[in-house]
Amino acid sequence: MDPRIVIHQPDDQGGRRVHVDGTILGMAYSENDLRELLRRVELPGWDGIDITDGSLFRWEGGGPESWEP
Repeated sequence: MDPRIVIHQPDDQGGRRVHVDGTILGMAYSENDLRELLRRVELPGWDGIDITDGSLFRWEGGGPESWEP
């Protein structure tokens, strides 16, 4: 099964598009932004979610430490 949450590679400004189940949530420019997007869609356990969990997240163009263009 594919991960539910896709974080795309950083754009020219360092923003990363975020999709959950194929729906665009918005742009994240940091881990805090990502967590806020997840909170807004009320994913269970969003505040303690492990963003390195490969069963939930697919990071494109670098992992959670990569926010630069």
